[in-house]
Amino acid sequence: MKKVLFFLLSFLAFANSNAQIVKPVKWTTKVDKLTETEFNLVMEGKIDEGWHLYSQYTPDGGSLPAEFKYDNPKGNYELVGKTKESPYIKAFNDVFGVDEYYFEKQVTFTQKVKIINPKVTSIKVKADYQVCKNACIQDPQQFVFKIPTTEKTEKAVTNTDTITTKTTPVDTVSVQSESKAVVEAPKKEEKKGLWMIFFLAFLGGLAATFTPCVYPMIPMTVSFFLKQAKNKSKGRFNAIFYGACIVFICCVITLPFHIFEGISRDVFSEISTNVYVNIFFFLIFIIFAISFFGAFEITMPSSLSNKVDKASNKSGLIGIFFMALTLIIVSFSCIGPALGLVFGTSLDSDGGATILSIAMLGFGFGLALPFMFFALAPTLLGNMPKSGGWLNTVKVVFGFVELALAFKFLSNADIGLDLHWLNREVFVAIWIAVFAGLSLYLFGKITLPHDSPLSHLSVGRLLMAMLSLAFTVYLIPGLWGSPLKLISAFPPPQTYSESPHGFGSKSMEYDKQLPAGSELTVHNLISFTDYKTGVDYAKKVNKPIMIDFTGKQCVNCRLMESNVWSDEKVLDILKNNVVLISLYGDDKKELPQGEQFVTKEGKEINTVGKKWSEFQITRFNNNSRPLYVLLDLNEKELNIPVAYTPNIDEYLAWLKEGISNFKK
Repeated sequence: MKKVLFFLLSFLAFANSNAQIVKPVKWTTKVDKLTETEFNLVMEGKIDEGWHLYSQYTPDGGSLPAEFKYDNPKGNYELVGKTKESPYIKAFNDVFGVDEYYFEKQVTFTQKVKIINPKVTSIKVKADYQVCKNACIQDPQQFVFKIPTTEKTEKAVTNTDTITTKTTPVDTVSVQSESKAVVEAPKKEEKKGLWMIFFLAFLGGLAATFTPCVYPMIPMTVSFFLKQAKNKSKGRFNAIFYGACIVFICCVITLPFHIFEGISRDVFSEISTNVYVNIFFFLIFIIFAISFFGAFEITMPSSLSNKVDKASNKSGLIGIFFMALTLIIVSFSCIGPALGLVFGTSLDSDGGATILSIAMLGFGFGLALPFMFFALAPTLLGNMPKSGGWLNTVKVVFGFVELALAFKFLSNADIGLDLHWLNREVFVAIWIAVFAGLSLYLFGKITLPHDSPLSHLSVGRLLMAMLSLAFTVYLIPGLWGSPLKLISAFPPPQTYSESPHGFGSKSMEYDKQLPAGSELTVHNLISFTDYKTGVDYAKKVNKPIMIDFTGKQCVNCRLMESNVWSDEKVLDILKNNVVLISLYGDDKKELPQGEQFVTKEGKEINTVGKKWSEFQITRFNNNSRPLYVLLDLNEKELNIPVAYTPNIDEYLAWLKEGISNFKK
């Protein structure tokens, strides 16, 4: 299977290597008149087969999100809300270690505007987005929307000539039908994901029953129902209804989030990426962890629990419902952290209130299952392990897990602020410390306030201790760049590290003086990030030039660096036989005022990334990343440039061919 996949990737990469200017998204625009002063600016893109265009809300650390800039709004018009987009697809990216949100086949962006200045006749919108297949392309566009002034032009569709890059008109009817296909396709793919969320939350709820607050209540509650009822069937019904009430209460908790989502569809994306919300969840998880360690107990107000307890004395089904509510309130100190975990991870994922409701349904069912199960099989109650010190051990283990997961939220905040305080190595080091602490606790080397005296280790505790220790050892190579695939969704991506794939890194292995204007990059390669500086150095040392058109958030660039450039023969050539110039097409650093310019097509070049992207297009008639070009000292091509080439032998042959054509 791997060989087949490798062959297909190689074939696609070869096909792409000969590609020129690629325009995988064809745009049309229109203006929908809502009132005399309010309009919808609609941008509809038809995406070529196999290509992905990334959402405005794709998480940090992955591919570049779409951005829209509206020209000169002050005093002329107001933006009503944020730019809306059609439903996106979610998929996990193994390279970046994050979920990514993207569109296939069709995408629609809509921005509502309110005209303030009646003299406004048009609005310019600059769209900057990344679209990827086997290569990634930044394809900035400028749209000009003509604002209708009469009733006859209520739905004026802008001519494609008003767009900087010529586009192909898309029939409105076909656009709508394709849009439905895009929405329906991921639903089938997501069914397994929804079941997995339900199952994991179910396990969380089931685990919560093995805490000191809940576990002792199981035999007491089931026995109460069976003895109180006139017959066994009635008692079983009451116990099952009690469990159903627990599930119902857990689901009802999510209702406010459905209301929030109804007000704003993007509220969950905004919450999950909000720095302050992530810091809040970090603090909550830390408090819950300390509580589980036994420093203090988190309880609901006694007045509330007393009122609910009184209501539970009522006869009939109403009384049973309040008994279930009493259980949740009284045992909040134990199940509260578990509920926080479900809420936190659901808010941090795509899917909104629906995902949260499914998770809470699973959690409620897991929490209620023992009550319902033992009501149906009461003879098994006698086989339940007796309550004891092991319950506190379970609680402390949960505390260590909560502590580790807390740093996921702090990491989200750090990435959002781009502080690099919690780089990947620091995150992994913290997890090593947490799970090393858990291992020591399970081996009995650490005791906490509510632990019972430990005379010996039970078999179960020993196995858990060994598992925790093995996991701790597994994490250690992550300090030196190991991908840690088992936990790839939790730590920051490898690009967010102290030496993120070598972006400007310094290595103690290299003790020579670096040439002026250069830096050490991946595999300790010397690289120039300015074209002219690199060319001047190549002429000085009389070596061929290799341009690496790359990106800091380019997946295939990272794959080439880790899988192909790491080959001994390839690396030897890159280190000794060429002058490497790495030009980052997604560098957001603003150019000095004197270096900014506007192209003939009206495209503003105001960042380093746009400068190198424009250079790649105008000089080599190609806009895909990665792209590798070999030049002689007269800046002429030594052979045909190549794009993503996962076959090491093929890439090595390309390097040797170009170098053999170089005349010193």
